[in-house]
Amino acid sequence: MARIKGVNIPDNKRIEIALTYVYGIGRSLSNKILADANVDINKKAGDLTSEELVRIRDEVNKYATEGDLRREVNSNIKMKMEINCYQGLRHKRGLPVRGQSTRRNARTRKGKPKTIANKKK
Repeated sequence: MARIKGVNIPDNKRIEIALTYVYGIGRSLSNKILADANVDINKKAGDLTSEELVRIRDEVNKYATEGDLRREVNSNIKMKMEINCYQGLRHKRGLPVRGQSTRRNARTRKGKPKTIANKKK
């Protein structure tokens, strides 16, 4: 099992898909990394040689991923909460940030429903 940026890459998947297990790498960035590293997209992650793994690691290190990216995103959210912008207020209150409706849905952000006495009349 190969490790890239501290993440175990599954051996039984194609390397194009396996790279997406690293936080901050999606399909398009995965394809770009593999093209720059001269690695076949359809190759399984378990079949990679050590040279190919080194080339992939070098390419991945050029991008902000895993811990660095998580830290950056969290600091951006904290900054918005400190300056009390609209998105920061929504983060503080635990409501959807990007304009979604909250009248009926938004249970992922709001949590379990809180029953209000004598609401239905």
